[in-house]
Amino acid sequence: MMVAVYLVAGCCFAPLVLVLWARRCLVMVAVDGESMAPTFHNGDRLLVRRTRLARVRPQDVVVVKSLDQFLEHGVVPDNRARYMVKRAVSVPGDPVPLERVPLLASVTENSVPGGRLVLLGDNPQSYDSRHFGYCPGELLVGVVVRRIVKWKLTTKEM
Repeated sequence: MMVAVYLVAGCCFAPLVLVLWARRCLVMVAVDGESMAPTFHNGDRLLVRRTRLARVRPQDVVVVKSLDQFLEHGVVPDNRARYMVKRAVSVPGDPVPLERVPLLASVTENSVPGGRLVLLGDNPQSYDSRHFGYCPGELLVGVVVRRIVKWKLTTKEM
């Protein structure tokens, strides 16, 4: 009898623990705009693993918090999305990509300083480090794990 109680409690408790873990470690983000085209398009949904800056590698697609954080630099985008999806081109310790981000030509250091990222969109028209320079690491949300496929039901499937 007691084994059955533990079995039922375990079956009820395990999904709850899994959901709590997923909410803590994962977040789903919708792409807003075409800055990551052709990799991602407006409306794509992405599964993002929350992570620290130290775990980001060059060429990872990352999600960072809203550009409202850049108000002190005087550069504000027209659309105030909650998150930005960009590619991390350089992480702390990497060489500063001066040829790709001319705005950073005035920096004195040869490598990206600690706590900073250089972000570029895959679309050359993207609002990214070419406009605002380094991105503070504290704005990092996580690394994109995969695109979530939208399922469309057709009349044959219903």
